Amino acid sequence: MTTFSRTDRSVLGRWWWTIDRWTLAALIALLLSGVVLIMAASPPVADRIGADAFHFVRRHFFFLMPSIFAMFAMSLLGPRGVRRVAVLILVVSIALLVVTPLVGNEIKGARRWISLGMFSLQVSEFVKPALALVAAWLFAEAKSNPGFPGYWLSAILMAVVVALLLWQPDFGMAATVVTIWGGQLFLAGLPLIFVFGLVGLGVAGLAAGYSFMPHVRDRIDRFLDPASGDSYQVDTALRAFESGGLLGRGPGEGIVKDVLPDAHSDFIFAVAGEEFGLIACLLLMGFFAFVALRGFTRMAGERDLFIMLAVAGLLIQFAAQAIVNMGVSLSLLPSTGMTLPFVSYGGSSLLGMAIGMGMMLALTRRRPEHGRKT
Repeated sequence: MTTFSRTDRSVLGRWWWTIDRWTLAALIALLLSGVVLIMAASPPVADRIGADAFHFVRRHFFFLMPSIFAMFAMSLLGPRGVRRVAVLILVVSIALLVVTPLVGNEIKGARRWISLGMFSLQVSEFVKPALALVAAWLFAEAKSNPGFPGYWLSAILMAVVVALLLWQPDFGMAATVVTIWGGQLFLAGLPLIFVFGLVGLGVAGLAAGYSFMPHVRDRIDRFLDPASGDSYQVDTALRAFESGGLLGRGPGEGIVKDVLPDAHSDFIFAVAGEEFGLIACLLLMGFFAFVALRGFTRMAGERDLFIMLAVAGLLIQFAAQAIVNMGVSLSLLPSTGMTLPFVSYGGSSLLGMAIGMGMMLALTRRRPEHGRKT
């Protein structure tokens, strides 16, 4: 029983009866799964760096509350409000991306984080959803107004963002941005010859990354031939899945978190496999699949091109990031250092994804007055 009647015309009342509550429930389930897994995986990692056992747990909760609020606030907006917020975030993010390689903290040879006192900000986590929204708007404007150079403007924005990400360098994040933009461009009605051209450019970009970025070449070589380099983390993650079996060793009984450096972030899926087993991993994958497929299903009934492309871009980001993270843990993809949405430790990732999914919830709300099918 809800506290809002169908005749309630307040902001919260309209929000409750127009929001996709099933998708919202799945996102909340992912957030709760993240809390459980951070509590399970992070104490040994904190101990290795000389911090108290709940260091990462407290920091996760520090970002969890603002993230939930941001997702809720974004979901209250209409399409125009979402677009305006996206433009603001994109402008600020590009400005910060310019200065990140100059003033950012260097970690493992890359400058991707700006220190803000108590925490570090990874700006690239916010530029992804913002660019997806702005690109969708530019594509839609180009379709409705043939004289508007929306395709060229979106391509320029994408190229600028990718160039700034490669400057850090962050090849994985740059590839994600290109994937999101390319998917939206395809859905916007790109001629087939241009699709093949974009695929060719993508292959050329991958070849360039392999040739000129030693860390990219090293990761691809280790993926193709594990004996060619250090594959300790991936091998350890695979042993964790094998050890967990069907039902897992039990909460707190796993040992992979004691030896895996990134057990609380990039390889948290391996901790889930060891302590909670295959069934829990399949359930977690089911939440991700449900959000993505449910979103695409609702998008199929949308008549507004901007909303359709924006939702598609946000869902591509969400699904691609989940697939890459889980694929790396299972040795199905080269290591990229990408977090599992809403589950891995990482304040910027959590907050950025919450903003993106809040925008997705806002755009998939029922809006009969705008001609959306219900």
